[in-house]
Formats: sequence, structure tokens, C-alpha cells
Amino acid sequence: MLTLTFLGTGSAFGKRNFNSNALFEYWEHPWRGAVPPLPPQDTLLVDFGANGPQAFYKLKDKPGFEHLKPPGGANNYYPAIHKVFVTHQHADHIGGLEELALMNTFVYQDQKTGKPYKTELISTINILVNLWDHSLKGGLNTMQNRYALLQDYFFIRALSPGKPGKSHFDIGPYRYEIFATDHVQIERKYDWPSYGLYVKHTKLNRAVFYSGDTRFDYASYAKMMHEAELCFHDCQLFDQAETVHATLNEMRTLPEAIKQKTLLYHYGDNFDDPALQPAIKEFMGLAQPQQRYVLFEGK
Repeated sequence: MLTLTFLGTGSAFGKRNFNSNALFEYWEHPWRGAVPPLPPQDTLLVDFGANGPQAFYKLKDKPGFEHLKPPGGANNYYPAIHKVFVTHQHADHIGGLEELALMNTFVYQDQKTGKPYKTELISTINILVNLWDHSLKGGLNTMQNRYALLQDYFFIRALSPGKPGKSHFDIGPYRYEIFATDHVQIERKYDWPSYGLYVKHTKLNRAVFYSGDTRFDYASYAKMMHEAELCFHDCQLFDQAETVHATLNEMRTLPEAIKQKTLLYHYGDNFDDPALQPAIKEFMGLAQPQQRYVLFEGK
């Protein structure tokens, strides 16, 4: 059984709904009802932005998320996050990783080894190298009496798009395939690394589409959206020249069948503007922050 819960659904500059970061939770045995009876067997956090720690702190107090609370404490329990996938390096997607790394290293211990807890950090090799050199190194490169490296804080899994067996990772029967997104261009399409996820149930031939940050690029992922049972798509609510996100008006050009199974996320704080509601109603709706969506119910 696989679920998705957005820590937040807001844009990079949004204040009402936190940054758009998503928690995937896997249970080996399915459950029914509003609240799972047991913690998940595995967890994957897709991005952890600048206000991710605050969103995590709020989520842990909701029914069914008690496993995010530390034993005997009130802070965030980051060992509950087994894996983190980084889609790209903007601060609303990686700004919380420093706190996660420091708390796991200096506050929590791995219950099996007694050593500092390490989350598995997953992304492409170019993102991982730049993530350390240009984003995390300034705050994490020193420990007491020595210099540190990214692998001092995380177990590293480097993906290589286009190489057989290197463009996906698995959790239980679910395969997470990465695909390049047209988020920011330097000189040409896809030359700045940014990725989305296509999540497939390998036993049942079912799928879910998660766009990541992207400009409107339907032709490149139309097949995935068509085959997916549910789609989550980045959406900016206003038009803009040289935008780096799909706009609402662009999204409205999608086929009706696609719109009816698409939840929009990464939207701005004006999401409840009455003038926007007729356009939003063309879709399945706006993805809601801190609401657990069941993606696959069976094993």
C-alpha cells in the first residue's frame, strides 16, 4: 500500500501552505479507514524545502502521523524519514536538508547500530555533487576537529538517467522512475538538472504521475499522464513571460480526461481567489496540504 501526503503545496514564495514537498509512505500490508493502525515500513520524502521543518512539525500532530514524533520529545523525528529524493536545487526543495542532517547526526541515533542516523539521499550524480558544493557544504562541512563530506550525513544513491537500471529506485513493489523536466533552461532544454517521478506498481501495471517543477511540457510526458491513474502537476496561477512553471491557462489546454484526474500543486497564496475557481474546477482540484492520498491500496 502506498500513500502520498504533501507537507505543503505552496509555491516557492507562498506563506499559507508551506513549500511543495511530498511524503510517500509504504505499508507492506494494506489497511482501511482514515488512520493507519501501524507506522509504515518505509518512507520517502520528495524534497525538503526552507519551511519544510515547520510543515513537518505541524504534520506530526495530525492523526495517523504519530511516527513522526520523537520518543518522549516534541521536536521533529527525522529518523522516521528513511529516504529523501531531491528533484532539484532550489531552496524551496532543499532548504530543510541541513536541519535534517544535523539533527540526525547530533541528536538521534540509529536504533540498530547506535551510530548517528543516516537517511538515504537519492538523486542524480550531478545534483548530488552540486547540492554539496553549492548548497549544503557551507553549513555542514565541519564537524568537531575535522572536515565533513556529504556521506558523513547521508547514505548516497546516485542515479544516472538513460543508463539501464540507473534511472529508477524501488520501494517494495513500487518503482520510482525519474524523468527530466523543463524547469529552467540555461542554453537549451533540460540542461539544468530537474526531475519528476513516475511511480509504477510493478505487479499490477498501475501508475501515478508526479511532475516536479516544470514548465508546461505536455508533449514530453503525455504518455505517462495518459497511463497514470492519478496525476500531480506543478501549476502557477498567473501568466508570466519566461515562466519556469506550468501556468493555469496552459494547464487548461490539457485533454479533459487528463484534467479530471489531475491535482494541481505548487500554487500561490491567491489559490482561493473567486476569479480563479471556474478554471480550477476544470481539474480534479488543488492538492491539499497535509492530507494523505491513497495511491495504491493493494500489496
